[in-house]
Amino acid sequence: MHRKFVLLVEDSPDDVELILRALSRSDTTVEVVVAHDGVEALNFLFGTGAYAGRNINVMPTVVFLDLKLPRINGFEVLERIRSDERTKLLPVVILTSSNEEKDLIRSYELGANSYVCKTVDFTEFSNAIRQLGSYWLFLNESPMKENE
Repeated sequence: MHRKFVLLVEDSPDDVELILRALSRSDTTVEVVVAHDGVEALNFLFGTGAYAGRNINVMPTVVFLDLKLPRINGFEVLERIRSDERTKLLPVVILTSSNEEKDLIRSYELGANSYVCKTVDFTEFSNAIRQLGSYWLFLNESPMKENE
C-alpha cells in the first residue's frame, strides 16, 4: 500500500495550527508535511536544500498551497510544479485568504486543481479542511504513480 500524505505550504503559524487540528479530527490519521515558504516546498518536492537525499519517488497525495508566501510565492511554486515531469500531475489545492478574481483565474491558468478561500469562521474553516482532506486523500483518484 502506498503512503498518503499532504504537503501543506503555509507561512502563517496560526493557519498551520488550524489546518493540522482540523485534519487530525478527520476519521483517519493524516500525515502532514509543513513547508513554511515556497523555497522549502520546492526543496521538499525536488529533494534539494535541507531535503537533499529525500526519496523524491515518494510524493504527497495532494499539496495545499497558500499564494502569499515569503521568498517564492504560491504562483511561482505552482508554475514550477507544473513545469516538471515528476510533479506536473500532482494535485494542487490553492488554500488562500485571497478572494480576488485575478488570483483565482491565474491559479487555474497555471494548473491548480482547486481554489479554496480561507474563511474567517473557525468552524466553517475546520469543516472545509476536513472535507478537503477526505476528498483529496480518500475519494480522488490521482494520476500520479503510487508512492513507494
